[in-house]
Amino acid sequence: MNLGTLDFNLLKVLDALVTERNVTRAGKRLGRSQPAVSNALLRLRQLLSDDLLVRGPGGFVLTPRAEAIGAPLREAIALIETCLAEEPQFNPAKAAGVFRLSVPDRLSIALLPPLFARLQKLSPHMALQVQTADRQQAIDLLETDRTDLSLGWFDDLPPHFRSHEMLEDKLCCVFRRDHPVARRGARFDIEAVLSFPHLIVSATGQRTAVFDDLLLRRGLRRHALVTVTNFTTVPELLHRSDMIGVFTKLAADVFHKSFGLARRPVPIDVGSITTDMIWHLRYDRDRKHAWLRQQIEAIYRGL
Repeated sequence: MNLGTLDFNLLKVLDALVTERNVTRAGKRLGRSQPAVSNALLRLRQLLSDDLLVRGPGGFVLTPRAEAIGAPLREAIALIETCLAEEPQFNPAKAAGVFRLSVPDRLSIALLPPLFARLQKLSPHMALQVQTADRQQAIDLLETDRTDLSLGWFDDLPPHFRSHEMLEDKLCCVFRRDHPVARRGARFDIEAVLSFPHLIVSATGQRTAVFDDLLLRRGLRRHALVTVTNFTTVPELLHRSDMIGVFTKLAADVFHKSFGLARRPVPIDVGSITTDMIWHLRYDRDRKHAWLRQQIEAIYRGL
């Protein structure tokens, strides 16, 4: 049999004929005319090379082929109708699998601890996989279905992406508590901040970050003494030097509370950095994905 010539409507007719064993009653069951069901039966006989329904002493009887088809066919039709009629359910308490995120390091230190705690409570069997990625890497990961969603600052997105603004974050200077700029009476303006060497965190390994782009718009530059690709060594490097780091307030608050570093708002109006959550259109209506987005939104409301 050539499955390419078979449609779902013919399977429905076959199921009705096997169940009713009568063309007229099958037509009433399907809401079709008797000639239409007879034509469908003719097509089925040709496709299956079997009579399926033949006259017997008390009416129509099924051939052995039709008898064998009956129960499996009914189960298959029910399964197809269920799959098409209902969206896949997601029960976070019982679900198992992996949530895949890409997040810049500046957001990881503030987001991941509360996200992990929330998942452990609400969805304990789901694992969490996090990659550090810059803007273009994050988009590439979503395009190739290697992550479920990404967080960060994004300029232009492909039309098949969706996004949700999470917050607008200000920039802060971070330095050791006894830093010269923190002394009583010390001048704290952009000239003073730029007079010291800076520690830069760049996921790509470049010697510039977002703050450098904002400074260039005002014709200003800073001296990058040390560049690292993540925040792991930032507290120790700042504690042991006169370097200044410029990070978002979320990151600066973590360094202040957890590592005892001082932080002050950048002494120049450079605007704010928007953090967006973005995902591919393919997951826009997926229930598991929507649930994860809701959890991250709840965390950001708390932050």
